[in-house]
Order: sequence, then C-alpha cells, then structure tokens
Amino acid sequence: MAVCEPYKSGCLLRVKLTPNASFCGFKDTVIGADDALFLKAYVRVAPEKGKANAELIKLLAKTLKMAKSNISIISGATEHYKKIYIESSMSPDELCALVNNLAECKG
Repeated sequence: MAVCEPYKSGCLLRVKLTPNASFCGFKDTVIGADDALFLKAYVRVAPEKGKANAELIKLLAKTLKMAKSNISIISGATEHYKKIYIESSMSPDELCALVNNLAECKG
C-alpha cells in the first residue's frame, strides 16, 4: 500500500497533518478510517485561518523541488486527513515513486 497514486497529470497524496508540532517534516505513515495509508506530516504553525495548510504546501514544494502552485488540497482542508493533488511534468508513476519515498524520511 502506498501514500500516493497516479491521478490526472500528477498524483494524489494522502496526508495526516499535525499542526503545532515541535518540528516541520515528514515521518512514518498511518492507516486512516477507510484503510488507506496516509503520510504523517508535521508543521510548527497553528491550524488557524489556513496557516497550517499553507505551511504543508510550502513544505511539500520545498521537499519535492517544485512550485507551490503545483500543489493543492482537494479534500480535507479543515481536517487532519487530507488529499493533495500534485501536478508535475514528470510522469505520474515517477512522481508517485518520489512522493512515496517521503514516507521513509525521518524527522
């Protein structure tokens, strides 16, 4: 099972976001209520007025070395569990392999 799957001209990433964390980054995975695998992401900012979501997009863009405009939250904007669309000129399979490797990152 993977945290990412090909979707349109990119991939669909499942993330469980923890705001107000002591660090900013990715670590491990968790299984959601629908038995789907989610990448655990952590940001230092509070979940107010979309700041945590903006920080998550900024973190993903920096980590994947792409523009923030290529990344959008398509569901779960006000929830911990989110689905994020990442558009890229890379093939969807290559992008998914890259994103799935984030689950291996530690702190």
